[in-house]
Amino acid sequence: MKSYQKLTTAQPAACQLEEEGAAPLPSGHGKLAPWWVGSGLLVASVLLSTITVWVLRQVSGGWLGPTAPPKCLVVPESHRFDCYPERRVVVTQELCESRGCCFIQSPPLAEGKQGVPWCFYPPDFPSYTLESLNQTALGMVGLLVRREKAYYPRDIERLRLDVEFETDTRLHIKITDATNPRYEVPLDVPRVMKRAENPIYSLNFTWDPFGVLLQRKATGTVLLNTTVAPLIFADQFLQISTLLPSKFLYGLGEHRGSLLHSLDWNTLTLWARDVSPTESFNLYGAHPFYLVMEEGGNAHGVFLLNSNAMEVALQPAPGLTWRTIGGVLDFYIFLGPDPNMVIQQYQQVIGFPAMPPVWALGFHLCRWGYGSSNGTWQTVRAMRNYQIPQDGQWNDIDYMDGYRDFTLDSQKFASLPSLVEDLHKHGQRYVMILDPGISSTSPQGSYWPFDEGLRRGLFLNTTQGQPLIGQVWPGFTAFADFSNPDTHQWWLENLQHFHAHVPFDGLWIDMNEPSNFMDGSEDGCPPGELDNPPYTPAVLGDSLSAKTVCASAKQKVSVHYNLHNLYGLMEAKATASALIKIRGKRPFLISRSTFPSQGRYSGHWLGDNRSQWKDMRYSIPGLLSFSLFGIPLVGADICGFSGSTSEELCTRWMQLGAFYPFTRNHNTQNEKAQDPTVFSPAARTAMKDVLLTRYSLLPFLYTLFHRAHLQGDTVARPLFFEFPWDEATWEMDRQFLWGRSLLVTPVLEPGVDSVTGYVPQGTWYDFYTGSSVNSSGEMLKMSAPLEHLNLHIREGSILPTQKPGTTTEATRGNPLRLIVALSSHATAWGDLFWDDGESLDTFEKGNYSYVMFNVTQNIFTSTVLHASTEATKVTVGTLSIFGVQKPPSKVLLNGQEKPFSYLDNQVLNVSDLGMSLSQGFSVQWL
Repeated sequence: MKSYQKLTTAQPAACQLEEEGAAPLPSGHGKLAPWWVGSGLLVASVLLSTITVWVLRQVSGGWLGPTAPPKCLVVPESHRFDCYPERRVVVTQELCESRGCCFIQSPPLAEGKQGVPWCFYPPDFPSYTLESLNQTALGMVGLLVRREKAYYPRDIERLRLDVEFETDTRLHIKITDATNPRYEVPLDVPRVMKRAENPIYSLNFTWDPFGVLLQRKATGTVLLNTTVAPLIFADQFLQISTLLPSKFLYGLGEHRGSLLHSLDWNTLTLWARDVSPTESFNLYGAHPFYLVMEEGGNAHGVFLLNSNAMEVALQPAPGLTWRTIGGVLDFYIFLGPDPNMVIQQYQQVIGFPAMPPVWALGFHLCRWGYGSSNGTWQTVRAMRNYQIPQDGQWNDIDYMDGYRDFTLDSQKFASLPSLVEDLHKHGQRYVMILDPGISSTSPQGSYWPFDEGLRRGLFLNTTQGQPLIGQVWPGFTAFADFSNPDTHQWWLENLQHFHAHVPFDGLWIDMNEPSNFMDGSEDGCPPGELDNPPYTPAVLGDSLSAKTVCASAKQKVSVHYNLHNLYGLMEAKATASALIKIRGKRPFLISRSTFPSQGRYSGHWLGDNRSQWKDMRYSIPGLLSFSLFGIPLVGADICGFSGSTSEELCTRWMQLGAFYPFTRNHNTQNEKAQDPTVFSPAARTAMKDVLLTRYSLLPFLYTLFHRAHLQGDTVARPLFFEFPWDEATWEMDRQFLWGRSLLVTPVLEPGVDSVTGYVPQGTWYDFYTGSSVNSSGEMLKMSAPLEHLNLHIREGSILPTQKPGTTTEATRGNPLRLIVALSSHATAWGDLFWDDGESLDTFEKGNYSYVMFNVTQNIFTSTVLHASTEATKVTVGTLSIFGVQKPPSKVLLNGQEKPFSYLDNQVLNVSDLGMSLSQGFSVQWL
């Protein structure tokens, strides 16, 4: 067996797959495999390593164990790819060498911390050989053969390699069993009809051992290099490793932590789990997608289309290892080249997010523990009394009878239908919670959802073919099988029955990992390799069935072992479809568990957080990560779900939360209320003011969601997306942008009246006053008294805003104010998408207006590119232009002189324009 070798263009073992004229990989390219050395260096390296080992042994008390073979000593620590990743096992030299791997012991770390693996692959560990490779219409097909078994059971000896050059910026590489079919994720992905003509990447392979090398043509940067460790493909253990071109890696959700992942021996597990957001735990959703920033500001992304339990091991090489315990290795690579384009290209595969109804972008209020519909109503009335904006009123599980879905507590929530009617009269909406666990203990004939689901065979079953019974809020429960289309019909019928009594407007689907208060079921889980696989990723609880159902549970499409991470997605798909059929309007749906393509059906909230400053800080990387995952409608529970908030924390959190794309204040039972009405007049006013600011920005926000729906733009956006050349932004996750134009700098610490934030290079304008800040790209201290949130508009932007009302419905009837932020060249650009705010497919059917705004040479123009009747109901009232260098002598509206005001901070205001949005117009200042 050959050892891994550096790929060069001269080696016949390398297969070059580049277009004519493409630059070959340079010999000795430093980004390929830096630990491979030529024979001349090998001897010196081994001697040096041996001396180093002897010295380290003397100073470390002998932790290094017996001297390792020379082939092991030449592998630098950062490049040691783990050969024995099992948790809860003390790896001995005997265990390690039984796998044919290198063993070098390191000093122990603090409990719970990972470090350099003691057991790692030698350069000559057996892998697959590329036996054949043939051209196809879209790319290539190859055969991989393993001649020596690896150490997990049921090695698959013959693999099929499929390569498709799908677009110039997207490559598809799939590795699967060449002989037998395997489970693949039932996700609709695009099928291309012709091969990309001018890809911006070049692809190369090594034959023996097999390896993939992917390079960006323009820079020569190597994006993938899988030759650094062996490919392993057993029935229940699939592993592939790669070097990364930089340490700046993002994505791989759902986890709590910084936006930028640490590569310091950090393992991220993807297995949907109900647990309060905690660092290092696998959380509610699974998103096997990462984005990497490259030197110079380019970016690329990688998506592994696999829904099995998985972990991704990061190490400082920089390198990454994918480990999954089922399915196939189905990779999409997106070449950008900028981060915004990477996310757009990712969503071209998984699907663009749904366009939300405009009321979904208003303020939502909820708590578990209102106690009654009258208690809920009292809060709604208090909000109206103080004229605090609110669009959605929600109820948690306390509205149900015995916590059973599709029921109503006839004592405490008898007036709920009247409350919903009242909400609708005031232009507000009602949203309620639903769980997928269906109570199984009601007397036969008394609870239709269970009786009918049982009759139709719509629940997850045990290996014995009986409904799997777990325990959730109502007690013993069965779990709906949303992989079965018949379940979607049953779900719809249940919702129709309830909607006839309580005409809800949106739904909140919770507990859909699925969550289970038992491990597995009331009878545990059966023995076997689905519930006890040969390898279990580093899941919380050390078992696939920890606080969920048995992996062996049977579903319509496959076993739960394969479908677990898809449960929330499949429920969201069924629920969105039901909402459309019931209401005939755009569905509004928020889900806890998510998977790629979820944005097509639902938004997401970040789960059961705590009323702590730390939780507020972590919400920003949380919402930015979900922007990367194609789920722009995202937010955290404002003021915290569990625990008691403080007035200061809640005020600051309301300010930040007003700029979550999805904004909801939510609280648990048995804690003091935290809606805006319960605080002091000063705090209440601060909360009201920031919500009014949000509502004034609804036209801008709604347009951002249109762009997300149309082409996959992000709504909440990391700074580095707009300033990828500025490496100072690559680690920033305490600020964020709305679109490309609005910079949000919240206060995230207690007891302060100022905040230090990064202001990227250029001119920025204070949102409230129009005063300018010129930055070279630097940290600036900003005044931030308790009532103030810092917002800045980027030069060259035009923001459509509106006089705010207390609901989105009231706001949409008010005049528009267009805010122009002039660039240093006195130019600016913006746009506005406008429709009725709730009808299905308005863009696709042409029932919308689209208006473009431009400023050049002291002339503002509004150009209507597409018109509908909705735009005739709205007027443009005011034009505010920030950065007008000198006072104008006159202002002309469509050639007619118009009164204006000009302030010392270079802000020009032209009021009472009275122009219909449906008509183009111009404003000139001389």
